[in-house]
Amino acid sequence: MDITNEPRRPAWLLDEVASAGRENLDATHARRYDAKEDAGADDEVPVLRAHGLTDTSVVVDLGAGTGQFTLAAAAECARVVAVDVSDVMLEQLRAKVSAAGASNVEVVRAGFLTYQHTGPLADFVYTRYALHHLPDFWKAIALDRARRMLRVGGVLRVSDVIFGFDPADAEERIEAWCASVDGRGDDEWHRADVEEHVRDEHSTFTWLFEPMLQRAGFVVDDVSRSPDGVVASYLARAAPREERPTAAAAPPA
Repeated sequence: MDITNEPRRPAWLLDEVASAGRENLDATHARRYDAKEDAGADDEVPVLRAHGLTDTSVVVDLGAGTGQFTLAAAAECARVVAVDVSDVMLEQLRAKVSAAGASNVEVVRAGFLTYQHTGPLADFVYTRYALHHLPDFWKAIALDRARRMLRVGGVLRVSDVIFGFDPADAEERIEAWCASVDGRGDDEWHRADVEEHVRDEHSTFTWLFEPMLQRAGFVVDDVSRSPDGVVASYLARAAPREERPTAAAAPPA
């Protein structure tokens, strides 16, 4: 099922298409994406199964791209909503959904900030290598919106470039990351890709991201970080609203 899910946007809202990244709006890149990027879907589904994914589950895949995770999850659950802002990525996704005959997949052209969830609350919200397209203010809004589409106890799974080091170490650590990427073919990542990511996109630090999760109403059950401190993956559960942290009272004047 293909759905248009973009309400009228206020003028102050971030344009997620403009923030989607140059390559993700490029049809040639979209066609090569599955060869260039392994989203690890075959490993991710067992992780979610261990945290309650069943054949009755509702899953929302935010920033679904070409649908690597979407299709893997669709074989395991009742409903998957695949959400992305890129028409060229969605073109690839729709073709794969059609070829697989995955009637339980809904394809929605929308973003973290515009997707409007309908039907029963989700059991899982999943996003991989997509949230970094939003600056931190908008990440916090996106996480709050993800919490609102989840049932209490539902699971948020986030994997992304989230730096686990201090600003004083950034030059050394970023340069080491750039130097570690040595792809040469069209279907491989190049140093220039990493440089573009750091320069033009919005990866944050773990010590900024984790308070965002808490503030949005999540309790982190598990976090894993790559040895180089570049990638982090979180499993977080949606807490009851009464457990959400509140702002500290202002000191007396």
